[in-house]
Amino acid sequence: MNNKQRINVGIGFATGRKNFQRVLRTYISNFKESGVLDEHNIKLNLFIAYDLSYNNTKAIDYTSIPPEILKNVENITFIWKGKIKEESGKLVNQGVLNEEEVESVFGKGYAGQRNAVMYYAVKEKMDYLIFLDDDEYPVAVTKTKDTAVWGGQHVLSTHLDNIKFADITHGYHCGYVSPIPYIKFNEVLSEDIFSKFVESISNDIVNWGEIKKIMNDGGVTYANTDILVNKEVLEVKEINRAKFISGANLCINLTKPERLYPFFNPPGARGEDTFLSTYLSERKVLKVPCYTFHDGFSTYNHLLVGVLPIKLKFIKADSPEIISRFYKACIGWIRYKPLLMYITNREDYENNIKEMEQSLIETLPKICEYFGREDFMKVLIELRKYNKNVEKHYKEYKEAEEIWSKIIGSIQSN
Repeated sequence: MNNKQRINVGIGFATGRKNFQRVLRTYISNFKESGVLDEHNIKLNLFIAYDLSYNNTKAIDYTSIPPEILKNVENITFIWKGKIKEESGKLVNQGVLNEEEVESVFGKGYAGQRNAVMYYAVKEKMDYLIFLDDDEYPVAVTKTKDTAVWGGQHVLSTHLDNIKFADITHGYHCGYVSPIPYIKFNEVLSEDIFSKFVESISNDIVNWGEIKKIMNDGGVTYANTDILVNKEVLEVKEINRAKFISGANLCINLTKPERLYPFFNPPGARGEDTFLSTYLSERKVLKVPCYTFHDGFSTYNHLLVGVLPIKLKFIKADSPEIISRFYKACIGWIRYKPLLMYITNREDYENNIKEMEQSLIETLPKICEYFGREDFMKVLIELRKYNKNVEKHYKEYKEAEEIWSKIIGSIQSN
């Protein structure tokens, strides 16, 4: 890298977990170990958007940054509900946006948090912004016979080596990526019924063959050794009008802010990374060879203090907590799928929605019986509700792009 040219790098978190400080310390240590922080022209800046309501946390859980971390960063921007409200008020008073437009981009949910992080990163003149999650760690796990094998990952340096050639780079994920637990099929729930259910609610890049393999591995996605060894960088191709990315282990090039798009999700839904993917037809997106381990069930916090398990636990559908996580994932998926289908394949939308509805009518009674929860029927209710509102949500999706353009224009003009 050119030591004469200062590079401002933003590290963005949209967080709400109490173990955030431990995750942050792990990543800063990872950056130091990789040698990136020895490059004196690279200046790290933290952008921490925190939600106190997610896990009943306190501001100090995020703002009390230890001195050993502070000495490695140039600046820290804390983003909370009050700060977003204050900044939104300024945009309204300046005539950049009205109150409804502000809520559309900076409102509730992960999309609003991520947009706020990106907004402040652009405002503070960052060159690049890397999003990291508070339940992902910079290690990769592979499996040799029955033994888990661990390796550190140079997340920051891998993205910085490649982002200058792209608009977006994103890496790989291993660990408990899928919220679908191991299912032991029986006379109540057959593989045919369950596969039909999963394929009816999931997105275009999920297929039953991949899910079945992960289930048979106990719900664990293992890192691909070929990717770890060969370090190949791949250009992401468009699939059904989207260049699919992930919401973390994600780097965004901010050097030309006018090329940015916002995160978006329908009310109460997830999928903010998926909807950003649908904006990227004319953007260069690279898949880069670095993994993060997703601790989706919050059972491997001890990885942050160097305890590496020999075997990873099977995630079975045998506890209320695991079934509840799967249920919430199903609701989150079904809430964003109608809009995703409307954006990517409007020609066949009506037929596809009818097929989805019929699949759910056939499979949900078995799902309810197997998991012992009648509220899984709400998946069908939510499908009908979000289908009914799909044109409204599509209008909001298109408006978000226009609103974001106004925001970026106002920053650049100032």
